[in-house]
Amino acid sequence: MANNKSAEKRVRQTEVRTLRNKSMKTRVKNTRRAVGEAVAAKDAKAAAPKVAALSSAADKAANRGVIHKNKANRIKARAAKAVAAIA
Repeated sequence: MANNKSAEKRVRQTEVRTLRNKSMKTRVKNTRRAVGEAVAAKDAKAAAPKVAALSSAADKAANRGVIHKNKANRIKARAAKAVAAIA
């Protein structure tokens, strides 16, 4: 429990940031899943725009500090490799 005004503000800020971070992580996770489904269906044509969307979402999350930049690069590399394998 917050004991003073600044601590109460920090609690409010943390709640807002947590929600924002959660939505960014969810966007990355959902686009990652969409790429995986396209790869599983061996549909390279459908997977290409999904990889672009995943790359964008991962970069945005990394730039905003939600995920580490190396994790974003790893996500993008794995997606590109998976699509290249079915192309």
